[in-house]
Amino acid sequence: INLIIFNIPFTVLGSCIRIGSVHNLLQDANDRKIEEMVNVPKERRTYCASKKCRKHEVHKVTQYKAGKASNFAQGKRRYDSKQMGYGGQTKPVFHKKAKTTRKVVLRLECKACKTKKQLTLKRTKHFELGQKKQEGGHQY
Repeated sequence: INLIIFNIPFTVLGSCIRIGSVHNLLQDANDRKIEEMVNVPKERRTYCASKKCRKHEVHKVTQYKAGKASNFAQGKRRYDSKQMGYGGQTKPVFHKKAKTTRKVVLRLECKACKTKKQLTLKRTKHFELGQKKQEGGHQY
């Protein structure tokens, strides 16, 4: 069943309503939010949950980076043994990459007790850590 409310097309499928052009408008707005540059200071005053602190302290901010994958992890050993010999590729290889951005993960280290915690930010294409915005005009 197709409905038009306030000049917006709605499609009724069973008990759920699918909004036509409004969904596209919201998606465009979300895409525009992602385009902006994210700039995070190198120090941040936030809550430290360790037993030593349990209060707001200054934290050093760095960007999280995954470590090198170990050859001796159980999944890697299982995969390698399955791949051995004849028979070609045994597990699926992922090709349908849909996302153009990655979620930024910050690693916060308390300066008082050295406890580390992670904080996930929204998706963004451009991420900077502690760089000041350049002022307009000629720079010498």
